[in-house]
Amino acid sequence: MPDDTTTTAGPSIRRVGLVAKSHLQAAANLLAEIASWLVERGVQPVFDTDTARLARAEQHGEVHGKDDLPRHVDMVLVLGGDGTLLGMADRIAQTKTEIPILGVNFGSLGFLTEITLPELYPSLESALSGSAQIDERLMLEAHTTRRGEPYVDRVALNDVVITKGALSRIIDLSVSVGTQFVARFKADGLIVASATGSTAYNMAAGGPIVHPVVDALVITPIAPHTLTNRPIVIPASAEVSVQPLIDESNEEIYITFDGQFGFELTRDDIVTVNRAARPLKLIRASTRTYFEVLRQKLKWAER
Repeated sequence: MPDDTTTTAGPSIRRVGLVAKSHLQAAANLLAEIASWLVERGVQPVFDTDTARLARAEQHGEVHGKDDLPRHVDMVLVLGGDGTLLGMADRIAQTKTEIPILGVNFGSLGFLTEITLPELYPSLESALSGSAQIDERLMLEAHTTRRGEPYVDRVALNDVVITKGALSRIIDLSVSVGTQFVARFKADGLIVASATGSTAYNMAAGGPIVHPVVDALVITPIAPHTLTNRPIVIPASAEVSVQPLIDESNEEIYITFDGQFGFELTRDDIVTVNRAARPLKLIRASTRTYFEVLRQKLKWAER
């Protein structure tokens, strides 16, 4: 099975967005170094507002708000952990751009931000030259309707999660795939994950690891009341519909998207999840395979 789905088409990157984890003081000096490195190669560094403040670069580079940044750059470099990358992936999707993202790990795990600090400049060099390997990762598009009307639309890279509130009992969720009824889950919640998100909350809840080039979605109940409720892998072309069956007025059910955004669901809300129109272009390390990342980051298959 191949590890990459495509490669960069050519050296067309002239503007690089720089985004660091909020208040990541350890990255302040490095950001200035990266900006100088880019300028020396004729590439314009573009900071998001908070990162510019962190690097004290308000007067030395172009600055845009984080939500608008993807519209002004040809790629984004993220310094932080997976949460920082997920937040930026969401913004790239919301702006309907198809720019690649390079994640450099400053977090504790960094499964998506797999590039290490020693690999930073070689990876940037590959991206600028057009030789970097890029994974096209399927993203999820979720639509919530309320009383039959569109309510909230969101895009997520890892997962869409429906969970009970802190004081709620087991919740009841009716799930269908396309026109076919799947099951009525009584559980603490439900995860609809992409292959990329299979190593996130899905795995912690007992779901399977799915290689990111597999065109699939995973439906995983969280702590199901019935032991026969097991995770299921379905085609990525399918549409998953979830309706919370709320009987009590004090019952709280929430939906979250990549752990970055969420809201409370109400009676008769319906959530549909399917493949997003555009994948995320994730620049990956050329020095290791996906299975090496599993072993290094997750201690997978180790005794």
